[in-house]
Amino acid sequence: MITFSEAQLVAWISPILWPFLRVLAMFSVAPIFSMRVVPMRVKVGLAFLVAVCAQGVLGELPVISVNDRAALAAVTQQVVVGLAIGFSVRIVFAAVEMAGEVIGLQMGLSFASFFDPASNAQLSAVGRFFGHMALLLFVVINGHLMILMAVVRSFDRFPVNGNFLEALGQMRLYELGASIFSSALWIALPMIALLLFVNLTMGIISRVAPQMNIYAVGFPVTLTVGLLGIAATLPMLEQPVLALMQRSIDLFGGGR
Repeated sequence: MITFSEAQLVAWISPILWPFLRVLAMFSVAPIFSMRVVPMRVKVGLAFLVAVCAQGVLGELPVISVNDRAALAAVTQQVVVGLAIGFSVRIVFAAVEMAGEVIGLQMGLSFASFFDPASNAQLSAVGRFFGHMALLLFVVINGHLMILMAVVRSFDRFPVNGNFLEALGQMRLYELGASIFSSALWIALPMIALLLFVNLTMGIISRVAPQMNIYAVGFPVTLTVGLLGIAATLPMLEQPVLALMQRSIDLFGGGR
């Protein structure tokens, strides 16, 4: 009769368990993977497949018994690091959506809001459009592969040692969160300048021809120029999204 000891089982399971937990935690918050249309069984199976395939590039991982006190700290560290990777990518989408909100406010479309079930919040039509464009661009630039590589390479920077507080201190996610406003302004700056020029032009016209109803003329003009400006500046969205993605991935050693 073939028998296995607990030490042998732990030695076989540990190399797969730690990457599996980290990838599964990332799947719970990362774009595309965290969508409700993706079944939980698919997420678990894909996380297990990634953990198995990553064994060829991962170094020797520590063997920690499930009865050991350090097992809980190690599990917590994997969950924290995985959630941080997904959250950092979420920040990129938040910056793009905020840029859309600013553009929609300048265009006068801030009142056209819809309920977004993914974020459980109200988003304007322009903000939601920019969010969908960022999601499509995320797939085109292989962002899903970038975050998977970031998870695998994060074991070099954040090895399995159970010290999740030290890992949080090294990530400095607060700096990435503070860049949401500057990044959103960077993306929306061409449209802000264009709409500001339109508003200044409409102000001059209202002074030159006071009999013209500027409120009746200004809205369709601003809306038309805004839509044309979005169509003209949308191809330039790739560069800031790529820069933000690279910055967020580099926090976890993905740029090495």
